[in-house]
Amino acid sequence: MTYKAAFRKVMLEYEHARDSADIMREERKTQAYLRVPEIAEIDKEISRLGASLSRFALAGDDIAMCEAREKIQKLTDSRESLLTSTFGENYLKAVYRCDICMDMGHVFHAIGRPATRCVCLKQRLVDEYYSLSNMKAALGEENFDTYDLRLFSQEIIPAEGLSPYANMQHIHDMALKFVTNFDTQFDNLLLCGEPGLGKTFVCHCIAKDLLDAGRTVLYLTAPRLCKILEDYRFNRDAMAEPDEMLAAIDDVDLLILDDLGAEISTVVTSASLFDIVNQRLLTRKHTVISTNLMPDSLEMQYSERIVSRFFGNYQIVKFFGEDIRVKKKYGAIRR
Repeated sequence: MTYKAAFRKVMLEYEHARDSADIMREERKTQAYLRVPEIAEIDKEISRLGASLSRFALAGDDIAMCEAREKIQKLTDSRESLLTSTFGENYLKAVYRCDICMDMGHVFHAIGRPATRCVCLKQRLVDEYYSLSNMKAALGEENFDTYDLRLFSQEIIPAEGLSPYANMQHIHDMALKFVTNFDTQFDNLLLCGEPGLGKTFVCHCIAKDLLDAGRTVLYLTAPRLCKILEDYRFNRDAMAEPDEMLAAIDDVDLLILDDLGAEISTVVTSASLFDIVNQRLLTRKHTVISTNLMPDSLEMQYSERIVSRFFGNYQIVKFFGEDIRVKKKYGAIRR
């Protein structure tokens, strides 16, 4: 399944949810009319008076309009009293999955202001995108509960002045602080180091806790992001929802961009990457980036504009030590 197919699938779910809520409401109305015929008569009278309001307005008959509104209000109160005493409160209120958007997926504001995506739609889309990348399974295995410091050597590395064990303890505490202060402190992380040192694992830890807290999180590898940007640039006319993925990249509470530097960089992707990084800084949306490149190598591969954003607005987190994936493979855990 593609991302645009995932979008269509989610929007179809919303349509079905609205239809189900409306059908259930109509079924309850039918039951209410059968058990309490007076409710049906009241609804007919309210409908008749409502139609008369337009005629009174055209005729400029303010007195008749006021009288009709008073009658409608009295009938509405009687209707609600009958419904509550017979069926309980809110019996004929449609039951939506989300009371904010009423299963529309979007929140509509005052005239002149565009509708905005409801938080429920944002998270539902992110969940669907995660299913495409099999991230759900990864987050179940890689999280703060499975953060095992025993994998890291306690031997001090002279060039670093501390051991990989102590460094990963510091990174663990830093990542937890990032999650804890997510709503009150704007911060971004740039995780640097050789492959196999735990950068992606830490990304998963952060993602898991924030998702559990109800935040929207989108995880993308840099090669995958570049493919999305290229499709948008060169195949936009053929895409059913050309802006969908880019909107998600801009909107999510946390964007995790993994394996920066593994992508095939072009002028187009480099400019688009800068736009994404810069836009999220301007809107104060958190971003976590991991890369196998060290800071000096970033300066060689990316434009000065991008690198300056990293160094000026991201906390640089350095990973070092032995490849823990090799240790896991051969069971080299110090007990």
